[in-house]
Amino acid sequence: MSPVTRGIAETTSPVNSLHRLLDGVLIALGMLWALDFTPGVPTDERLVLLAAAVLVFHVVAELSGLYRSWRGTRMRGELACIALTWAYAVPVLLGVGLATKYNATLNYETKLGWIVFTPVALMAGRMVLRTLQQFLRLRGFNTKTVAICGVNELGLQLARNLAGSPELGLRVHGFFDDRPQSRTSDIPAELGKHAGTLDELVIAAKRGSVDMVYITFPMRAERRIQEVLKELGDTTASVYIVPDFFVFELLHARWTNINGLPAVSVFENPLYGVDGLLKRVFDFTVGAAILACAALPMLAIALAVKLSSAGPVFFRQKRYGMNGQEILVWKFRSMTCCENGDKVAQATKNDQRITRVGAILRRTSLDELPQLFNVLEGSMSLVGPRPHATAHNEQYRSLIEGYMLRHKVKPGITGLAQVMGFRGETETLDKMQGRVRYDHQYIREWSLWMDLKILLRTFSVVLGQKGAY
Repeated sequence: MSPVTRGIAETTSPVNSLHRLLDGVLIALGMLWALDFTPGVPTDERLVLLAAAVLVFHVVAELSGLYRSWRGTRMRGELACIALTWAYAVPVLLGVGLATKYNATLNYETKLGWIVFTPVALMAGRMVLRTLQQFLRLRGFNTKTVAICGVNELGLQLARNLAGSPELGLRVHGFFDDRPQSRTSDIPAELGKHAGTLDELVIAAKRGSVDMVYITFPMRAERRIQEVLKELGDTTASVYIVPDFFVFELLHARWTNINGLPAVSVFENPLYGVDGLLKRVFDFTVGAAILACAALPMLAIALAVKLSSAGPVFFRQKRYGMNGQEILVWKFRSMTCCENGDKVAQATKNDQRITRVGAILRRTSLDELPQLFNVLEGSMSLVGPRPHATAHNEQYRSLIEGYMLRHKVKPGITGLAQVMGFRGETETLDKMQGRVRYDHQYIREWSLWMDLKILLRTFSVVLGQKGAY
């Protein structure tokens, strides 16, 4: 749960100034290192290049929001902002350099070395600073006092999050609420205490006893929120509103605006823009490499399927793809039948429809190898929620809340649910619910690193897990 609305903007802190200074030093050092690849660059030209690089980066950083407070946010968000800022700054620098002829004498090695080395140095610097901040905050330095406005489940969850992350340096002063105890949640002793009414909160904020206020009233309490904001507007405390979005099944929520009107996505595909392109490149390159390695084994499997039983080698079954669009998924035929209608019975233990070769293929998931063709054509991904038969989708969408949200991304050959123990038959509703729960988690937390870990874990799961028939 992250704060999304500020009351009073913070002034520039020493940490913020340190970030700016460190970034400038690292950009300059990266430039000096890269200039060694181009001998004979005059000193005055070096100084102009250094000054221009630092200036342009800081201007772009102001636009990208790099120097805002990152306290309480994940490291990867800050690092991504650095990469984005650098990606915008480099074309500007190169364009200005070409127009003024200041970088005309620089060779290819200098330009490439500086462009690649500098963002790595900037990210490393931020990681070192954040680690140092966490070390100091754990020992009581650089801490801020937090007041939670609202004694409810959301406020308690916020307190738990803060207690579980002492490295943030946010200490809970107490809970404030005007409602009687009968209408509020019980506060566990380890999370804090009821410190007073809303009027007492305002007094504490004016006194400077509270640095930050988190308002956790439900969104329907608009009038109460407005009244609190009006009173806190006469203080110097930083004010945040924590919306009770946890009542929804959020999928990679993000803020957007429609001609100035703010809106938050509730059900969203996380793979848009650069992220979608990166995943597609990853799928295509890694998928092509796996297919090249698996070509001969797949040929042997095709011969075994053809010679062991009557019927086609491949079976293409109707499945739901991204956004619920119907796709045809490739598989090696593992049964004596090719069911593809409105009713499809899941395979079970000792299923008479499964051939002898098919039993081996299904147990080892080798029957899924032809889905690499789906990956290359773009209808599937290497990692994602496993596609179910169309008939199964229609069955479970009415039984499991949020079931169809798993189709907000492309289906995968393997997925988080499969490596977490939900591979194979889902003969009970709770097993399918568990699979869907992990599918939602994958969509919320997706990253290329997660895809890579799931791929690596899949091999051990396939070899050691039971339950796939």
